[in-house]
Amino acid sequence: MAARGGAVRRLSRAALPGHDTPGLRLPPAPELASRVGIVHLGIGAFHRAHQAVFTEDAALAADEPGWGICGVTQRSAAVVDQLRPQDHLYAVLERGASTASARVVGQVSEVLFARDQGPLLFERLADPLVRVVTLTVTEKGYRRGPDGRLDLTDPVVAADLEGGARSTVGQLVRGLQARHRASAAPVTVLPCDNLTDNGAVVRRLVLDFCAALPAAEGDAVAAYVEQQVSFPSSMVDRIVPATTDEDRAEAARLLGARDEGLVVAEPFRQWVVEDRFAAGRPAWERAGAELVDDVAPYEQLKLRMLNGTHSMLAYLGALRGHGTIARAVADDDLAAAARELMAQDVLPTLHLPAGVDAAAYGRTVLERFANPALRHTTVQVAMDGSQKLPVRLLGTVRDRLAAGAVPQWATLAVAGWMAFVARGADVHGRPLPLDDPMAARLRSAVGTGSDPVTVAEGLIGVHEVFGDDLRDSRDFRDALVGHLKELL
Repeated sequence: MAARGGAVRRLSRAALPGHDTPGLRLPPAPELASRVGIVHLGIGAFHRAHQAVFTEDAALAADEPGWGICGVTQRSAAVVDQLRPQDHLYAVLERGASTASARVVGQVSEVLFARDQGPLLFERLADPLVRVVTLTVTEKGYRRGPDGRLDLTDPVVAADLEGGARSTVGQLVRGLQARHRASAAPVTVLPCDNLTDNGAVVRRLVLDFCAALPAAEGDAVAAYVEQQVSFPSSMVDRIVPATTDEDRAEAARLLGARDEGLVVAEPFRQWVVEDRFAAGRPAWERAGAELVDDVAPYEQLKLRMLNGTHSMLAYLGALRGHGTIARAVADDDLAAAARELMAQDVLPTLHLPAGVDAAAYGRTVLERFANPALRHTTVQVAMDGSQKLPVRLLGTVRDRLAAGAVPQWATLAVAGWMAFVARGADVHGRPLPLDDPMAARLRSAVGTGSDPVTVAEGLIGVHEVFGDDLRDSRDFRDALVGHLKELL
């Protein structure tokens, strides 16, 4: 697979070997995904390693073409530049603790950059052959205000209400307007981000946008949304760390070609979906997804047990100088803290799905985090803490306080975030980047960042994160100060 002069050529249909080889699975024939049936907003690494893989496996298992994916990138054209020259192919490099394998995915049939190709995006969203719109835009991508509703003061949202379409919700509504005008065909909007009750959240944001439009315009699209658009919730789970040069070299060895769109993932994957679709869906259950009536118990289990523990290990691990989550789990003190968080604070708050063993789930979580091949960095997981804490940790804190208990381990995790914000460096003096949409506000709240009481009082007063109830909880504040005395 070497090009002239010995260089490894770029991945494409023409560069693929003629058959599967050990450690390498090739994509199906292109006809399986040639017709777009899904538009996905936010085609980052997670979607390509998760929903796209489920969709390809489902289409193969059911022998059902017509579910090709049009992926939409919103922040930069990087994914377009990665995938278009490769016939939209990319590999998923699965890294277990001791082995690696790759599969080439062909389910993405088109990639658009929303900023430059808005009319084509709306054309796709209006197409009645498109029956599902999926989203992975991260928590901050929904541009919610402190009350959880659409932030109409956000400058991007405000510009979208004047006719633009740069925000996720703005793109959705403008696309639904185009669909209403073209055919009023039913469609499903399926969010796949870590938000509690994410389907209902996105539906509310869409209707908030509609309500802020001029009455005749907004009322028409809102009525269409109410009658013809469903918003099921879903819970997604797969660890997808940033791709490294070592990963690219390993993939090139397996592929015999250079893959600019490579993503890396653990072998584990899970998708729980509320089975409420307005216009049909892929046979995702044939690929291992769980189609259920109520996602909430699965969602709560994952957000609090897995994501909450992930954040705890990220902040406390980064402060101790651990570069990866795997190294943080290998720290006996941090592993013990993670186990106590799950057992003492999270477990009493859960309404478990039938047949789920929470203790076994917790052990599996730590085993997955300990996979040294993933190299999921602590600072990567630590990003956007102001957006993640409310759904990952503060629900646990509130439920335990309401039950009359002080959640010491969950509070330790929150204190870890506060110390991460305040210190800006690990125990060795190496800088810790504060990559957060509220970074300036958080830095202002902590001041010099050396006094535990000042740090706790400053950050707990950030209403968008903690609300009024936690700010006014003396037990929570005192526990935070106690932990911060150790961490600072």
